[in-house]
Amino acid sequence: MHLRILCAALLLSGSAAQAQEQLAYSADTPVEKLAADPAAAEVLNKDIPGLLSDSQYAMFKGMSLKQLRRASNGELSTETVDKTVSDLQALPR
Repeated sequence: MHLRILCAALLLSGSAAQAQEQLAYSADTPVEKLAADPAAAEVLNKDIPGLLSDSQYAMFKGMSLKQLRRASNGELSTETVDKTVSDLQALPR
């Protein structure tokens, strides 16, 4: 009986840790995943104005901020991406 409870507790703690990881945003998180979270979308709109309303959004929504920075030919700076990621990671989980 105690073994089953212990196993269940371990499984649940693993699921909780996995859920916590899924909520953490990074420079590798796809833009469309960020846009789907209202709080993260607010950060994007503040830190990178016009990104979510860009006419090319459908073409780059699957890309991460890191990929967008590389593809932007300098229009999206490392500093902007770093600040955005920092603001995203500061969101309550």
